Amino acid sequence: MSQQHPRLLHWLTGLLAAAVIAIAPVAGRAATLPAAVGGQPMPSLAPMLTRVTPAVVNISTKTRVQVRDAYFDDPMVRQFFGLPATPRERVEQSLGSGVIVDAAKGYVLTNNHVVGGADDISVTLQDGRTFKGKLIGTDPGTDVAVVQIPANNLQAVPLADSSRLQVGDYVVAVGDPFGLGQTVTAGIVSALGRSGLGDTGYQNFIQTDASINPGNSGGALVNLRGELVGINTMIFSPSGGNVGIGFAIPTAITNEVMAQLIAHGKVQRGSLGLQTQTITPRIAQLLKLKDDNGVVVTGVSEGSAAAHAGLQPGDVLTTLNGKPLRSEQELRNAEGLLPLGSAVQLGVLRDGRTREVSATLRAEKLASIDGGQLDPRLAGVRFSDLSESQRSQGLYGVAISAVQPGSRAARAGLSTDDLVIGVGNQRITSLRMLRGLANVHLRQLVLVVADADGSRYVVIN
Repeated sequence: MSQQHPRLLHWLTGLLAAAVIAIAPVAGRAATLPAAVGGQPMPSLAPMLTRVTPAVVNISTKTRVQVRDAYFDDPMVRQFFGLPATPRERVEQSLGSGVIVDAAKGYVLTNNHVVGGADDISVTLQDGRTFKGKLIGTDPGTDVAVVQIPANNLQAVPLADSSRLQVGDYVVAVGDPFGLGQTVTAGIVSALGRSGLGDTGYQNFIQTDASINPGNSGGALVNLRGELVGINTMIFSPSGGNVGIGFAIPTAITNEVMAQLIAHGKVQRGSLGLQTQTITPRIAQLLKLKDDNGVVVTGVSEGSAAAHAGLQPGDVLTTLNGKPLRSEQELRNAEGLLPLGSAVQLGVLRDGRTREVSATLRAEKLASIDGGQLDPRLAGVRFSDLSESQRSQGLYGVAISAVQPGSRAARAGLSTDDLVIGVGNQRITSLRMLRGLANVHLRQLVLVVADADGSRYVVIN
C-alpha cells in the first residue's frame, strides 16, 4: 500500500487540476455553466418557467380595522375632548400571491388568508400592469379564495390532477416572498395527505421542501410540465423562516372549491350527521377489532343522512368510496369537499360483519332558538348551533344568526355573526348549554362575545 500512495496522490492531483481548469472562467466572461457538455444540453427549468411565471401574480390588500380603546370609546370622554362619534380606524396592509387559472374570465386562485376580509385588493401582473381585484368568494374551511380581474392578454397555468402525485416527484414553487418580486424555488414532494395543521378544517396538504416564505401564500406549486398541482399556503418553522417544510393545498381540493365559489359565491357543504372518533390501539382493543384502521361512530343526528342510511353508534366505518378510511379527518374532508347531494359509499363493520352502506350528503340542519325564550332581555336575537365547518376550525360557542335593530340586545352591542362563548364565568359550547339560562334568573346578564377582532363582555340590564 505504501508504494501505491504516491501514484494515487499524483492521480488525484492531476484530476483536481483538470477540474479547476474546467470550471475556471474565461477571461472577460462570468463563470457560468456551459450550455452543453459532451454534446448534450444541460437541463434547465427556464423553458417551463417562461410559460408559468406570467400566470403568477402579486396580491396586495388593505383592510380597515376599527380601533377599540376602553378609555376613548367612553361617550363622556369623547364629548369632553370633542372627539367624533365615529369609531377610529387603522389600515392594515398585506402581501401575497395568486395564480391565474382562467385567462378569458380573469379568475385568480389564492388563499383565503391573503384576501379574506380585505376592503381593497390590488393584483399586479408580471408585466407590471395592476388591476383592482373583485372578490368572487372565499372558503375559510379550505383556505381557498377566488379573485377576478378585468384584464386582457392574460396567461393561465394549466391544472393537473394532484391525486397522481407521488412522494419524490419534483415540484417548483413560484410566488412573491417578502414583496421582493417573483421568485422560483425547486424541490420534491416530501409527503402527501398531511393534516392536523393550522386552523383550516379540511386538510390534505402536499408537503414539499421547495422553499416557501412569507408572501408565497397563494402562489403556484407546479410539476416539471408547468401544470398546477397545488396552491402554496403555509410553512412549518420554529423561527419564522424556511426550514424546508412547506405545505400546499392540492388541486384535488382547490378545483372543487373554486367551482363552487364561482357558481355560488360560497361552498355549499353537505353533512352525514355523524359524530365519530379515530380508532386508536386502545379503542381497537376495547371493541375487539383486528386492527386500528377506520373510525368509530359515537353519535348519529336525528333525521340526518346517516340516520336514514341506518348507521348506529358503535358502528366502525372502514372504507370510504372504496378506499380505506384511516382517520376522522379523512371522513370530514369527504363531507366538506364533495358537492351537496353526493352519494357516499361506506364500509361498515357491525357485530363482526362488514357491509356496504350508501348515504347522500344533505344540507346541515342547525338547531336555533329565539333569545326571548331564554330571557326577555334577549328578545330579538336568534341563536344557532355552530356548523361542522365552524367547529372544524376550532370555534366553539353559539352563533348569533340575527339581531333585531333597536332591540335591547342590539343597543348593548350584539351583532349578527358574533359568537357567544360564555355567560358570566360559565363557558358556553352549545345551544343546549345556553338553554340552561331559561332556568337561571340573573339580575345582570353578562355575555362573553367573540368576533373577528377578539372577545369582549356585553352587559344587558
